[in-house]
Amino acid sequence: MADVQMPQLGETVTEGTITRWFKEIGDQVAEDEVLFEVSTDKVDSEVPSPVAGYLAEIRAPEGETVDVGAVIAVVSDAPPADGAVPAAEVPAAETPSAETPSIEAAPAVAVPEDAAPAPAPGPPPVPDAAPRAGSGVVTSPLVRRLAEEHGIDIAAVTPSGDGGRVTRADVEKLIEQGGAPTAPAAPAAPATPVGPAPAPAATGPTRTRPKPAPVVRAATGDTVVPLNNMRRRTGEHMLRSKATSPHAVTIVEVDYENIERVRRSHKAAWRQEEGHSLTYLPFIARAVIDALRDFPALNATVGDGDLLLHNDVHLGIPVDLDFEGLLAPVVHSADGMRLRALARSFADVADRARSKQLSADDITGGTFTITNNGTFGPAIVIPIINQPQVAILSTDGISRKPVVVTTADGTEAIAIHSVGMLTLAWDHRAFDGAYSASFLGEVKDILETRDWEAEL
Repeated sequence: MADVQMPQLGETVTEGTITRWFKEIGDQVAEDEVLFEVSTDKVDSEVPSPVAGYLAEIRAPEGETVDVGAVIAVVSDAPPADGAVPAAEVPAAETPSAETPSIEAAPAVAVPEDAAPAPAPGPPPVPDAAPRAGSGVVTSPLVRRLAEEHGIDIAAVTPSGDGGRVTRADVEKLIEQGGAPTAPAAPAAPATPVGPAPAPAATGPTRTRPKPAPVVRAATGDTVVPLNNMRRRTGEHMLRSKATSPHAVTIVEVDYENIERVRRSHKAAWRQEEGHSLTYLPFIARAVIDALRDFPALNATVGDGDLLLHNDVHLGIPVDLDFEGLLAPVVHSADGMRLRALARSFADVADRARSKQLSADDITGGTFTITNNGTFGPAIVIPIINQPQVAILSTDGISRKPVVVTTADGTEAIAIHSVGMLTLAWDHRAFDGAYSASFLGEVKDILETRDWEAEL
């Protein structure tokens, strides 16, 4: 016998919802074969079986939310004996418990002699083993609930999952397009309306993650908005980081005019070829990766009395989820990529983060993080280290400013260039200010002097 536990899908994830079981009790399971699908506040992921054997018990049915580490299933070495019924499938009436309250007999009711005898009760309906909604549509309870919340007929959704299964991404895509007609309601007997008529369903695009309904305090009129799970977990993670690392900050100003000229000359062709804008981020990431080779203590993790220097650069890139939370997917082995590959990877993980299509591997294993706040235009942002890393770089707003430049004849002049700050928050246990300043100095030099035209 082997227990199957809810896995840790991300450093701040504490629970997950079972959305689909791919095996039934008694089915044979191979090691690393996909066993179930789980949804968290960050990712939806298919989880493989840790061992080979036979699925002997399912303790967490579809739609149930359980804590990380909880046992959700049992895999046995041999198939269940013929006729054996797992405990989880025995009807509640046949397994009385001390915790189940007894049901008192109802008082007798007089029945007229000429009344027809009541029909004997039939067997209770047996639910379909596979989650279905609409006309033979295969999906999960979580996806059905999302469709219902947005008034979408699940039968109108084009499926993309295995076996014609409607996935969360399918529904969210339809939501972004403005939704689909709801299924026609079954005719009901006329009734006298009670209370105000319900408001008509909203039309047009809606948010894929609706904000929680606010609660208004009657006494003061203030509005209370409950923190969602991602906000709570992010707060806990940041508090733990501040308590763990002695944070220090180093800031440098960078003249991006060298990059701006390249961006202006290539932006139209780039968008046509790649389908997204050529931003400053891949240039900055390329410079950071190269500088980390000379300053390996920044691509590291503080252990118990030691510093673990990582051979590869796994770059975390935080993505804003429509102001509902922040997620930091990881571009693995970023040190093996040139500028164009980095830009494609950033666009890919950002798109998948916003559509909740990241896997567990996509949000773990980062060794250095770049937070891209510059798109919102702030002058300086002081970030908090993403534990267990030792540094995080903030790319701040870039704007046109007068700068002193050296002309071809060696004299100085005033010119208008694109200028911005880079802010590095770092762990004082790992190194000191001279080390961080030297690192930023090299990043600045690469950004200002490299032949980026040749890079493209």
